[in-house]
Amino acid sequence: MVTRKVSIINPTGLHLRPAGNLCKVAMNYKSHINFSYGDNTANAKSVLSVLGACIKCGDEIELKCDGPDEEEALAALVEAIESGLGE
Repeated sequence: MVTRKVSIINPTGLHLRPAGNLCKVAMNYKSHINFSYGDNTANAKSVLSVLGACIKCGDEIELKCDGPDEEEALAALVEAIESGLGE
């Protein structure tokens, strides 16, 4: 398992569009991908789970990838988040 903390830079946080983009990236990998924020854990492959986490701009999440392609998945997710998830 690999983990990394990353800050959300989207001005409106992870609302529907960026949450969907995050899930699209996560779905490209076989690894189990979750992230934690505070006491909550969300499945990065589920739009409803990501939206339910209520992540706002400036919040720091910890991505956790576990599986055969965990390194590639983590790198792709961090790049997507740091580039603004398409916004």
